[in-house]
Amino acid sequence: MRGAASPVIRGLLLAAVLLAVPGTGTAHAAGYRYWSFWENDGAAWTYATQGPATARPADGTVNGFRFAVSADSQDAARPREAPDFAAVCGSAPAKPGGKRVAVVVDPGTEADAPNGEKPPAPLAECARVDEDATSADALAAVAKPLRYNSAALLCGITGYPKSGCGDQISAAKSPTPTASPKEATDEPTPTLGILAGAAAVLALAAAATWQAHRRRA
Repeated sequence: MRGAASPVIRGLLLAAVLLAVPGTGTAHAAGYRYWSFWENDGAAWTYATQGPATARPADGTVNGFRFAVSADSQDAARPREAPDFAAVCGSAPAKPGGKRVAVVVDPGTEADAPNGEKPPAPLAECARVDEDATSADALAAVAKPLRYNSAALLCGITGYPKSGCGDQISAAKSPTPTASPKEATDEPTPTLGILAGAAAVLALAAAATWQAHRRRA
């Protein structure tokens, strides 16, 4: 009996530790629902290193925007349409003092859509803008209405989504108060139910230990 009791006790104690440690067991991954901004490197999409309000694309550039739920820039979903300037803008030359920017807008999938909303159809349009225009200017030329928040974060393209901006959601898509990825630094804490479960498992471990000592006696 002595050899049988020891593994059981160790297992109960391990279960108690796992229940009590924050972030284990029932923790859910979090993400952010937002429009990401992409640029064409000549062959594929690359995540933009600056926002569309400051980026100044050259003539012949392809800009992409994708709406999805992502944890960060490493996890962000790319536009599903390949960057192809010729297919969007054709071979027409730019007007004097202007430039052409191919703009690809991918509203994403229904799985990433806010509750009660459906993604509109993707679009790919050629924006003909002034030579010093930004990517935001090119987007506004082909995909109005746009919506920004007070921090100049792009929140909506062609009116989608109707509300929200960079909302944090759980793995179950439950919306929480709006926060930016850099601000969301709080670690999850154990609930009362988890603590109660840990206490119960510890009690069982103590009882098993007592029974083992009794049998040896």
